[in-house]
Amino acid sequence: MNGNAVPVKDRIRAKLAAALGPVSLEVIDDSHKHADHYVHPGGAGHQGETHFTVKIVSPAFSGKSRVQRHRAINDLLAEEIAGGVHALAIHAKAPGE
Repeated sequence: MNGNAVPVKDRIRAKLAAALGPVSLEVIDDSHKHADHYVHPGGAGHQGETHFTVKIVSPAFSGKSRVQRHRAINDLLAEEIAGGVHALAIHAKAPGE
């Protein structure tokens, strides 16, 4: 199956769930709020899916700084970011935070 056949939101959710074993995960497609933004090359494959908010709680973030948490998520989603995701708001916490 072509990677673009699966909605970007679903790919983001699947990658984060598999890699980080979250106790809570919400992926919100905010693209509709940015409908009049310039469509950049590579974004066409996302069919307008370009802006997301990720809210995640995972034991993998215990003892990690905010920067380390964001880097881990950005690394996991490098393919999506390179392929047209324009903005990614990240709210990453460890359980109990």
